[in-house]
Amino acid sequence: MTANYLRIAGLAYLFGSVPFGYILVRIFRGQDVRQTGSGNIGATNVARSSPILGVATLILDALKGLGAVLLTRIIFPGQMKLLFVAALFAIIGHLFPVWLKFKGGKGVATGLGSFVLLTPKAMLVMIGLFVIAVVIFRYVSLGSILAVGLFPLLAWWFDGYSDPMQILIMVLASVLIIAKHHKNISRLLAGTESRFGRSKA
Repeated sequence: MTANYLRIAGLAYLFGSVPFGYILVRIFRGQDVRQTGSGNIGATNVARSSPILGVATLILDALKGLGAVLLTRIIFPGQMKLLFVAALFAIIGHLFPVWLKFKGGKGVATGLGSFVLLTPKAMLVMIGLFVIAVVIFRYVSLGSILAVGLFPLLAWWFDGYSDPMQILIMVLASVLIIAKHHKNISRLLAGTESRFGRSKA
């Protein structure tokens, strides 16, 4: 059983570690996205070079998380805990990709893709909260942080999860994604964070 967890963790990590933002900008713009804007490989920074590539990055980053969970479900049908492990390590792969010296994105899109099949009701509520927060406060980063921070509670409430391991994995995923937003949090507290899509994400 332990070997299965290790296999899925490694496989999901590799799925999540594919740096689509970096790859797309390198292929279609001939640039290193890490040398532009905030230096992040995520969709927001990619969109500064090309809005189309930004959307493509967002979709692909979500799909790699979804793909890791789907493949795990095919290999180990009915093993719910393994699906949660796959979701977590797909996010870790995105946050710390081995191909880019462990300097990756912030994990929001990959987190959405990773957990959308596992916690669909929570994801819908999170999207709603994100939109409301951005409309009211006009900070994309704040909307992301609030939605991600509430994720474990929403999954427990709306999707009925109560298994300690599954709750712990969701908490870890949320903490890791929020920790990756530490610069945004500092700017929010200092009142220097840019509004809407112009944030230094």
